[in-house]
Amino acid sequence: MSRISEHAQLGQAYALAGRVDQAREVLHTLEDRARSTYVSPHHLAFVYTGLGEHELALELLEQAYDERAGAINGIRGSFLFVPLRAYPRFTALLEKMNLA
Repeated sequence: MSRISEHAQLGQAYALAGRVDQAREVLHTLEDRARSTYVSPHHLAFVYTGLGEHELALELLEQAYDERAGAINGIRGSFLFVPLRAYPRFTALLEKMNLA
């Protein structure tokens, strides 16, 4: 697991624990890092999912699919995206990926 992935998951954990300021700090760190190296939108979606910003998380997952970001094909079974499973957009993305 990459350090970026671990950092993104930490951001989601902070958000779920109600430590929103720390989650946003992680998000800003990831966004700053993305200015100099590739950060998959998939990883940013972890934090936004934790923050409850589900539409933005879905947008980022769709972007990751468009970019063919490697980890995107694990979203169906990922516990990190459980809150998104009820959204038709998430189901549509799974269908587009032949994972439905």
